[in-house]
Amino acid sequence: MREFDYQRASDVAGAVALLGADPDTRFLGGGTNLVDLMKTGVERPTRLVDIRELPLDEIESTPGGGLRIGATVTNGDLAAHPEVRRRYPALAQAVLAGASGQLRNMATVGGNLLQRTRCGYFSDVTRPCNKREPGSGCPAITGEHRNHAILGASDHCVAVHPSDMAVALAAFDAVVHFETADGAGELALADFYLPVGDTPHRETALPPGALITGITLPPAPVAAHSRYRKVRERASYAFALGSLAAALDVRDGVVRDARLALGAVASRPWRAAAAERVLVGAPAGAETYAAAADAELAAARPLPHNGYKVDLIRNLVVAVLTELAEEAAR
Repeated sequence: MREFDYQRASDVAGAVALLGADPDTRFLGGGTNLVDLMKTGVERPTRLVDIRELPLDEIESTPGGGLRIGATVTNGDLAAHPEVRRRYPALAQAVLAGASGQLRNMATVGGNLLQRTRCGYFSDVTRPCNKREPGSGCPAITGEHRNHAILGASDHCVAVHPSDMAVALAAFDAVVHFETADGAGELALADFYLPVGDTPHRETALPPGALITGITLPPAPVAAHSRYRKVRERASYAFALGSLAAALDVRDGVVRDARLALGAVASRPWRAAAAERVLVGAPAGAETYAAAADAELAAARPLPHNGYKVDLIRNLVVAVLTELAEEAAR
């Protein structure tokens, strides 16, 4: 690890100014991903700006029943917050599924959004990786790719985004707020993560020098009846093989509203819009749920060793939606 400077920010404007003065500066929240990448040499900042003492650690209700979540709220506090658990239970479940208790107590909401892929080729600086060194190649395509993307990938990168939290946020139309030297801005989470295309090193649409200040969840009555389910190789802390954030509103045997987002299948949290279109207005039942999953997975392009994810996601969608419908009928 090379030497770097450390500075603690006292206000948002000061933090943004420090980053703008040096493009090799990085913001430090919990450090649970950044510090690991510094140890492997993937990240080599000249300075860390500690933002943990900025006044961005509150969770507040918004008019109509939404929530505003500050960027330095820890994952542990987010999962434990009573209004998160009541209004968006899938979000609390996703955070609890995402890491060990020790990591949740350090990791921040803003940092979670910006965590990098866990692809082994990305984290190994001795190997080529288009995400780390544009134009160097993607050895995962012909190498180890069992846990890589089946949706939205390209010939330039097949890595998946590792966040559980972001999958639930994608299902509920979250908006990301940020601050730059030119003032405040916001991005819908649907626009926050960029398609991988031929520029996998460009992961988000955040402007240069931006600091994430918070996330807003708009009011969504259907979210109160939601669930996050994660499939992994062991029950303890592990990254997903596939995951689903789902919310379902069934009345008189008909699906009135549905929200679905998939995790560990693409370079970003994958909003299952095609599946939602099949569900809404259709009769509730396993046949409809399977048709919805098939509509979303029609675009899947698995590699030789990750085709199992197609069946995994299909079964996951049917199982979770069935559980939600049965609970609502009780």
